[in-house]
Amino acid sequence: MSSKLPLISARTCIKALQTIGFQVDRQNGSHIILVRDKPEPATVSVPERKEIPRGTLRNIIRQAGLTVEEFLPLLD
Repeated sequence: MSSKLPLISARTCIKALQTIGFQVDRQNGSHIILVRDKPEPATVSVPERKEIPRGTLRNIIRQAGLTVEEFLPLLD
């Protein structure tokens, strides 16, 4: 199994995704939509919560085209 994911806030997750080129596009209800054009177009939906459930975070990482191991260093 892959590395254990920490419980992080939506704000922390968005900051990490912004370091790899994602930008906040819009908000749809309680979900913040981020988009990226390069290197490969991607759209990610992040629920606005103090703690994102680990399964949801894993799906966000997958939508972003990353592995857990690639995502964790972005949190530092």
